[in-house]
Amino acid sequence: MRKASTEEISRAMTGGIVFKGSKLKAPAQQAGKVKTKAKKKAYITGAHGSGAAKKKADIRTRRANRHKNK
Repeated sequence: MRKASTEEISRAMTGGIVFKGSKLKAPAQQAGKVKTKAKKKAYITGAHGSGAAKKKADIRTRRANRHKNK
């Protein structure tokens, strides 16, 4: 086991010990930015003409409205 010098101990007591360095955080992304077409309102609601998207939108609305009479 390694022995620490008094200077090293005093530096650790005053400055603290870092066991793992933190990684630099990426710049904050824009909150309202839509990256893909699938996230746009027209695609989510099925307004662009896709039958599958309309069916999924219908399922979403039915699930959202389920058990509202309580």
